[in-house]
Amino acid sequence: MKAAKVSELKAGLSKYLARVKRGEQVVITERGKPVAKLVPLTSTEAAGRGWERIRELERQGRLVVRGQGRVPERYWTLAIPDLPEGSLVRALLEDREESL
Repeated sequence: MKAAKVSELKAGLSKYLARVKRGEQVVITERGKPVAKLVPLTSTEAAGRGWERIRELERQGRLVVRGQGRVPERYWTLAIPDLPEGSLVRALLEDREESL
């Protein structure tokens, strides 16, 4: 674990962030005493940041989010609806059936 004085951190933030991106932790000291720690985000935390951005776009009215991002279990048991003749979806389904 690397230690850095506040003055060193201010002067070389990019260098310390690069270390954190590589998985290292950096303890920030002030007058020789630890006051904070820079640690890498876990993959779960980083993934959550994407949802924060989506929620912000939703608050701005630039995006509408419906549901929870999961397909309900009952979806897999639903019957395929009748499709009009010449439908692109019908053609894709037939092609898929033939390739199985």
